[in-house]
Amino acid sequence: MTEAPRFETPITPPARVTGWAGDRATPGGGSELPVFYPATGQQISVLVEDDAASVDVAVSVARRAFDTGPWPGLSTAERIAVLERCGQVIRDNADELARLECAATGLLLRELKERHMARAAYNFRFFADFISQRAGDRYDQTPGYLTTVVREPVGVAALIAPWNAPVALATMKIAAALAFGNTCVLKPSEQTPLALARLVALLQEVLPEGVLTLVNGRGPVTGAALVAHPGVDLVSFTGGTETGRAIMSAAGQRLVPCTMELGGKSANVIFASADAERALDGALLGIFSNNGQQCLAGSRILVERSIYDDFVGRFVDRTQRIRVGDPTLAETELGPLASRPHMTRVLSYVDTAHADGGTLLTGGARRNDLGDGYFVTPTAVSVPSNAARTAQDEIFGPFATFLPFDTAEEAVAIANDTQFGLVSYVWSDHLPTVMTMTERLRSGVVWVNTPMMRELRAPFGGYKNSGVGREGGAACEAFYTEEKTVTLPKIPPPLRRLGDTGG
Repeated sequence: MTEAPRFETPITPPARVTGWAGDRATPGGGSELPVFYPATGQQISVLVEDDAASVDVAVSVARRAFDTGPWPGLSTAERIAVLERCGQVIRDNADELARLECAATGLLLRELKERHMARAAYNFRFFADFISQRAGDRYDQTPGYLTTVVREPVGVAALIAPWNAPVALATMKIAAALAFGNTCVLKPSEQTPLALARLVALLQEVLPEGVLTLVNGRGPVTGAALVAHPGVDLVSFTGGTETGRAIMSAAGQRLVPCTMELGGKSANVIFASADAERALDGALLGIFSNNGQQCLAGSRILVERSIYDDFVGRFVDRTQRIRVGDPTLAETELGPLASRPHMTRVLSYVDTAHADGGTLLTGGARRNDLGDGYFVTPTAVSVPSNAARTAQDEIFGPFATFLPFDTAEEAVAIANDTQFGLVSYVWSDHLPTVMTMTERLRSGVVWVNTPMMRELRAPFGGYKNSGVGREGGAACEAFYTEEKTVTLPKIPPPLRRLGDTGG
């Protein structure tokens, strides 16, 4: 019997991870939670959970920094300079941050270095550029009056980041909140705190004290205390739909505005008129990149019936050749899932597919030959209808579900038959088909003849249960600022003199 490989942890993480408020660690006060390396299943660190009292410390520091500190009142040029230094901090420490991220998530180290950290640094550069072009509004149509509209920071932002791409997604929130003059409290996922804890420590050397604080812990403990805190003025959350509902319900009690980037079950629609090779490459990337753990995955692959058998056969052949293994190696294409419970849940959908009359096309098993890590074989199933649970539930793993269609009208009906509406993919070189699909698909983003591509100036978010609000340049400005209307008379206007009897 061949001995399973022994994967080395990509970096030695800190023994204990704590939150930070101002210039000191948060008090903690909650449970101590284990942090695991998904490639080995071994515990590598301990997270000190912040209870309600500890959250109060972090929020109070951020509140004081907003109410009495310099940050909200800095000039645009001063704030741009700080944002650019933040981006440079990420570039200077990209290797360390990528290794910490790999250690907690199991994401491919190569992808973390080349894409995630580059995107994180660019988030700060983007918002520095964006605020350099901001303009106010002026209205003088009303005779004798001048009205201006300015935007001011809202206050303290609670930023709740997901576990599937912590640094890349959290920095979009941090950079946007800071760019418009807010202070913020960041809560990472309790599963993946390592890189964000280090990043916050690095950024605190650049930012004024209290502008960015950090709390750690589980959603029902730390997250609930953060959202309910009276010192929090707005909430930005990326994560699961059910958690998003709970957060919006709690925030709604205080009329706190929220943005929610939630789940997805995105349709990847492939027509016979598509470039077959590009569509195949795009379908594989759409479901298996990021270890299959992304809300915008093209997890429902709809293929026109005339090419269905050939396309699925080629997809299966390529899937079976995907290199699964050590996330630190350059040749690895699919790393481990993020946790043991998540691995168990993903694999349970093989039985679900069978129960719904589906067929397992490939994969569907744990890779026991790779040791105790959370490795699975990339998986694909075919199902008899879109009502199957693998076509409706967000599995959030390397698990594709295939469905055939005959016409564009049928493809639209299948694609829109879901509780979600985050993104859609369309593959066709026939312009009328492309136009029909982009006009009728009910999703916040439609990608045509390309896998995932993010334009940060454009809004990103979903229809239906995929979210509320948008992220992106102007969308972030609308969320992280308050509009103030100021009206001035050009000359003193005549006024009625109430109560003046002339005596």
